[in-house]
Amino acid sequence: MKLLISSHAFLPSIGGIETVSLLLATEFTQQGDEVVVVTQTPNENPEEPDWPVIREPSLGALFRAIQWCDIVWQNNLSLRTLWPAWLLHKPVVITHQGSYCRRPAGIDLVQRIKHAVVQVTPSVAISRAVANCFRTASVVIPNPYDVEIFKTSTSELDRSGDLIFLGRLVSEKGVDLLLEALARLQIAEPRVRLTIVGTGPEQPALRELTARLELTERVAFLGAKGGAALAALLRQHKILVIPSRYDEPFGVVALEGIACGCAVVGSSGGGLPEAIGPCGLTFPNGDVESLTRTLGQLLSRPNERRRLLENAPRHLARFRPAVIAKEYRQLFLSTLS
Repeated sequence: MKLLISSHAFLPSIGGIETVSLLLATEFTQQGDEVVVVTQTPNENPEEPDWPVIREPSLGALFRAIQWCDIVWQNNLSLRTLWPAWLLHKPVVITHQGSYCRRPAGIDLVQRIKHAVVQVTPSVAISRAVANCFRTASVVIPNPYDVEIFKTSTSELDRSGDLIFLGRLVSEKGVDLLLEALARLQIAEPRVRLTIVGTGPEQPALRELTARLELTERVAFLGAKGGAALAALLRQHKILVIPSRYDEPFGVVALEGIACGCAVVGSSGGGLPEAIGPCGLTFPNGDVESLTRTLGQLLSRPNERRRLLENAPRHLARFRPAVIAKEYRQLFLSTLS
């Protein structure tokens, strides 16, 4: 099968869509398919994967790539690459990552066009929560995580870290809620520490809040980390916290934390609970009191953390790249038949 993958963002950019596109493209090639990726991300790094990547393609290059393929897979809907595929009568499958889930309001022309496209195109949703955003049915295939990087290699005795957050430092990620919860935990858990991994526009405000709550000695801002360095950090901590204010479409970060031996505490809206599964606990979005209580429960009960993580092997098996790629291939072949 000749597969053209449309991934608006791709390496060397860092993000969930970029990671999923890379993992699955690699798996498709290993399963015998020919793969080409088209992306709007320029390459600042001369290294490329073992298969072609067409960056910032001209209209002519895009048409030639679409003519070459048997099927186009869009990892998130891109109108830029969709209309040429339709013009050339190529089958298209679109995976919805959640960025345009909300129902159109007012004129909102682009959003309305995207929702209209969803109604007439074979669709994949990365979670049941995302699937429920659309009027037409989608096949639910979750995102995979990198099993080669994120895995346990240390014992519980080596986990000197308590809480860890990783992600963009933006208001919707709720890091301020986590800092408030940590401040409330001081009486019952005075030695608990938090590691914050990531960068973003809210970092100065979060540092100010840390100082105002007198948490400077208990909170470490480490900046952005990725790959093996990030996995090593996760393996040093007991609990990964995902306190998002908004409804996360899914949550590959939860899978990465679980794979590295962290129990997960995350907000209950959207698709995040589907990623956490039986390996952690959830709390209502934005509820600092509930977050504080849930963290206190896990911090004071190491046996409960171990019990939750006993579910990890069975839970994580669902999200292995080879498993997810096989589900996609079956969908692609059924679309072509």
